[in-house]
Amino acid sequence: MITGILGQAGWMGMQRGMEGMRQNASEIASVKQIEGSSVRDISAPLIDQKLNVRQVEAAAKVVQASADRLDHLIDLRA
Repeated sequence: MITGILGQAGWMGMQRGMEGMRQNASEIASVKQIEGSSVRDISAPLIDQKLNVRQVEAAAKVVQASADRLDHLIDLRA
């Protein structure tokens, strides 16, 4: 039961991180198209992009840990 919840939370975290990355990429692309944009205009989505990458990486580790735990439980039952 807990293994399933952890896996589900990991997948949801990955989805949220990927959606954030899509939004950041869109913001970065639109800032580059605006004439006279400053470094300040693009810095926030670039920082957020890095945070979203870290969220996806952390969530992937949760999914992996959940899968490893499930494998261990299956081995115990066998």
